[in-house]
Amino acid sequence: MTHRLQRGIALLVAILMFALATTLAAAITYSKAMAARRAAATFAMEQALQAAMAAESLAAIALETNGSAAHTQFSQEWAQPLGPIEIEGTDVWIQAQVEDLNARFNLNSLVMWSAPDNTFIPDPHQVAVFRTLLHALDLEDRWADLMIDWIDPDIAPQPQGGEDTLYLSQNPPYRPPNTFITHTTELLALPEFGAERFARIAPYVSALPIDAKVNVCTASGLVLDATVSMNQTQWAQADLATPRKKICYPSQNDFLAPIGDPALKAEVTNRVDEQSSWFRLRSQVRIGTAEFVLYSVLYRESGNKVRTVQRSFGSE
Repeated sequence: MTHRLQRGIALLVAILMFALATTLAAAITYSKAMAARRAAATFAMEQALQAAMAAESLAAIALETNGSAAHTQFSQEWAQPLGPIEIEGTDVWIQAQVEDLNARFNLNSLVMWSAPDNTFIPDPHQVAVFRTLLHALDLEDRWADLMIDWIDPDIAPQPQGGEDTLYLSQNPPYRPPNTFITHTTELLALPEFGAERFARIAPYVSALPIDAKVNVCTASGLVLDATVSMNQTQWAQADLATPRKKICYPSQNDFLAPIGDPALKAEVTNRVDEQSSWFRLRSQVRIGTAEFVLYSVLYRESGNKVRTVQRSFGSE
């Protein structure tokens, strides 16, 4: 009886050890599989980045080639889409498109430098432009005041804006940066702004240095009308696409000609140009079944040299 009991215990121990060994082997196998997948994903990400950087180089060549032209317009090489094409022998496919960021309203221009105050204060004309753009997109007027408070350095809220008190009451609490933004997605930090509103306004706004001007040759009709800030719909209803296949349209002179108020005309003249310095490259890379999107902000300097100033994977 004792011998049988000992044999039963030994068998039970053997089964237990086998189960433990099986569990340990499964854990090791799973860990190795996950490590292999992480390595493959890292390698694919690096491949995608290198492919996208190649697209950046091609975009830079196109932008440098057209840098000396009198106008930055859609008929030039930089505006033509690339691909989709395969990088020979790699099974890596790439598709790219350059966009003109000077064709958009610059959110940072909502404030201007005031020498008497020794600080940045709201720019009345640009605030009116932004409000006009908001109205055209059926968005509430209060986002202008909230955006001003998000950027300006003081802690005094605009009539419909908010400073620390507003943001510290959010869940989780945070504070406004009170400085220039580097990405338009900072609009999403405004309380209740939301993805739906952002999707509506994103194609028409940028986050550039305060002195960036709107290129009349490439701006949408909505942005052109808002730049005059007179609630007009002249350019939004015009056929811009057809003439832009060949020329800069409207020219700066044609755009400014209908403005009768000398003071307004002078203000708008300082805000527009026929050339662009800021561009965004959207590179879509496909490796097997995986897809990557890289957004690159490109800056064309006065000597026509192009450099990359910002990159972000998967987000505008």
